[in-house]
Amino acid sequence: MRTKFGLLLVFLAFVSSAQALEAGSPPPLAPEEEQAKAAHLSAQVLTYYHYKKVPLDDALSEKIMNRYIELLDPERFFFLQSDIDQFMTNRDKIDDAIFSDDLSIPFAIFNVYEQRYVERLTYARELLKTGFDFSKNEEFTLIRDKEPWPKTTAESQDLWRKRVKNDWLRLKLAGTPEATIRETLGKRYGNSLARAYKYKSDDVFQTFMTAYTNSIEPHTDYLGVAAASDFDISMKLSLVGIGAVLQERDEYTTIRELVPGGPAQLSGQLAVGDRIVGVAQGKDGTLVDVVGTRVNEVVKLIRGEKDTVVRLDILPSDAGLDGKHRLVTLVRDNISLDKQAAKKSVQIVKDGDISRKIGVISLPTFYEDFDARRRGDKDYRSASRDVAKLLAELEKEKVDGVVIDLRNNGGGSLPQAIELTGFFVGKGPVLQQRNGDGEIRVNGNKRATALWTGPLAVLINRGSASASEIFAAAIQDYGRGVIIGEPSFGKGTVQTVVDLDEEARNPKPEFGELKMTVAQFFRINGGTTQLRGVTPDIVLPGFSDEEKLGESSYDNALPWLQIKPANYKPLGDIKTVLPELQSRHDARAKTDKDFKDLVEDVNELDDLRNKRIISLNETERRAERERQVNRLKAREAADGKGSVSQADLVFQEDGLQANERSLSADIASEKALKDAKDVLLDETVHILSDAADLTKVKSAKNN
Repeated sequence: MRTKFGLLLVFLAFVSSAQALEAGSPPPLAPEEEQAKAAHLSAQVLTYYHYKKVPLDDALSEKIMNRYIELLDPERFFFLQSDIDQFMTNRDKIDDAIFSDDLSIPFAIFNVYEQRYVERLTYARELLKTGFDFSKNEEFTLIRDKEPWPKTTAESQDLWRKRVKNDWLRLKLAGTPEATIRETLGKRYGNSLARAYKYKSDDVFQTFMTAYTNSIEPHTDYLGVAAASDFDISMKLSLVGIGAVLQERDEYTTIRELVPGGPAQLSGQLAVGDRIVGVAQGKDGTLVDVVGTRVNEVVKLIRGEKDTVVRLDILPSDAGLDGKHRLVTLVRDNISLDKQAAKKSVQIVKDGDISRKIGVISLPTFYEDFDARRRGDKDYRSASRDVAKLLAELEKEKVDGVVIDLRNNGGGSLPQAIELTGFFVGKGPVLQQRNGDGEIRVNGNKRATALWTGPLAVLINRGSASASEIFAAAIQDYGRGVIIGEPSFGKGTVQTVVDLDEEARNPKPEFGELKMTVAQFFRINGGTTQLRGVTPDIVLPGFSDEEKLGESSYDNALPWLQIKPANYKPLGDIKTVLPELQSRHDARAKTDKDFKDLVEDVNELDDLRNKRIISLNETERRAERERQVNRLKAREAADGKGSVSQADLVFQEDGLQANERSLSADIASEKALKDAKDVLLDETVHILSDAADLTKVKSAKNN
């Protein structure tokens, strides 16, 4: 019976989805009462308490309108110019509407968006029936954010014809047979269409509020109830659940990873690739069919209170649609998200007859369990506590230097950045804060002595932001260590979280939260990381796109400013050894094959990014592909092995999207990247080894 019942659920889900697609546009979405109240309350808080006091008036209303349209259709593939003209008749009315608890304008725009979305994707599927002539000399504009909106339906259809033609050609160049191309693209566009029928009013409201908050300043955000919960989880690195990473694949919520030590892994009943088709609460709860349900909604059903029961109806990874289901009962527990926690490793650097041990601490985020700390929990989780333990371990291993790897660390807890800085500089100021009234306060730590006084390097890239920049800037200003990598993000603002339900004295979570900018921070030398970021002492190449990533990419970022320096005393002068460090790095860069390959990949990727227009002629595209393949083959022949890098994923593309590859292929690709040589970290370790050598030489001379 279970097999038949399970198959029936799957069948009904797909029939329901197919019927929806045949039914035309999705039903219109409408705002809910609490959303209108949340928008009004947000406007009051933002108007009076934001660092950059911007009144909600006609001028801001127009900015919100432009940003909202941009969020919905950033590459201008869906709306027509006539749609935009109609929307803009209300560009100066959003402010009055918010204060009147009226959200009809953004919802009306979204309903048009959904209609256009369905029209465009339906047309894309129709194009697959006939195929394309790739001998024609046509071009497709890849980056359309500055292109004009299509004026007519015919113009829009021609744009989509070229888009689908490019999708087809990418697969063809990868050697995919024509029948498989039709099947792959048919499924891709069909899945996209199905998503249009899953939107809810919360999605519209979240998008609109993002347009509003980001129109004031880039780092002010609205967090709905679900988003606020996710933010809390990311800060404390723990949640209550079953310990499974889930992914949506072809209408199924699929297990992508089992967290070691979690209920799912310990049960021995679940495996990567298993599909969750039903969820039930408690030992006797009714199974709820979740086939075709968005993965975030399935996650909500699976998470819950500690020590409570959740039951999962599982279609095993190796079973077909009519395969035998398995009912799994799990007890929810605390899950530690250790992947985002600080980790250490030790690398050996050989310099002639001398070997040096360099400790590396990777810190993905400045996390802190605020609630546990407020409760007085002595064992609360935080970045500084974890790093302190790792530093003690590295000292026992007698390392000669320590690298703090902050690449792609987007920030987090400000107190954690201050505390972490104290581990390397001891007592003293770390940053200066200026609030909206212009008052300046110096923040520092009271740690009497540093935990690590030996050679230090901080590795950053364009993804290092906020708290990462505070730490790197303080280390640089104190002359305590060498900063290596790419210029950082350039986020020099401080945010606080405002609970709108607390503001409204609302007993239950309905209105969400505001992550609102309340201050700007400055370096202790008087400068700021705002807009310009932290400039490394030794610059390394990277794959970041500076035009799209970083504070300078925002059109309304706060300006760079300077104030008086704080009262601090430098602890060292790294500048005295920088010329020699740079010279040794340059010499390695000229001879190290891996580093030379990295530079080549970075340059190649930059060239690809600069191509806004691409040919749809098969002969031209095939010649370009063969050039890339021959380049990588030549590299492989030179060192006797293949190369795995971020750039290779572009150069060796198969035309597939991430969820179109098999799960095993995705996981294998991730593992290959994880296991690939980290050229930038290796060079950073060598630079720090050089710094340790030069510091010893300098110290010997002084003595």
